[in-house]
Amino acid sequence: MRQGSGGQAVIRFRAVGVFLLLAHLLLVGWLTLRPLDVPWMTAANLRPFAGIRTDLSLGPAEAAHRIGEGLLLLAPLGVLLPMAGGRLHVSPWASLARTVAAGALISLTIELAQTGVPGQVVDVDSLLLNTVGVGLAHLLVVPVCRKRLRRRGQDRVRLVPRPRDETPQGSTPTISRVGIAP
Repeated sequence: MRQGSGGQAVIRFRAVGVFLLLAHLLLVGWLTLRPLDVPWMTAANLRPFAGIRTDLSLGPAEAAHRIGEGLLLLAPLGVLLPMAGGRLHVSPWASLARTVAAGALISLTIELAQTGVPGQVVDVDSLLLNTVGVGLAHLLVVPVCRKRLRRRGQDRVRLVPRPRDETPQGSTPTISRVGIAP
């Protein structure tokens, strides 16, 4: 449904997706790239799952809060990236792979940008949690929504009756090319 039937609706759908995507990225940038005034800083975490293990040792409530923040920060991208793309008929696995890769790249960009912000440190676990959050959001929402939109589009096609005097007439005749005389 990228081009063809429902043209204006697709354009509006994609425009809303792009607008919401940009608004979310601005919010994430504001949240993650603000300078913090802290008396001390922890060292950068470059060992995978070390920060998650630390969070789990703080107790279930604190661990759920910290891990949930990591999962939810970029999770809307799992829905907004395919929405901004506007593809309705696409392989679910290709869509998931594209969305997760884009989410991982955005998360990596944020983590690398944090190296220059006072009070912010790089955490590889944030990269992992953000990417998993994007993938989970995509898996939970996008296939169901695409299925509904495809079904709704098929219902519209069935509802449009064909006029009785309009029958398929076969292929359009073509004229062979005539060479130009010198």
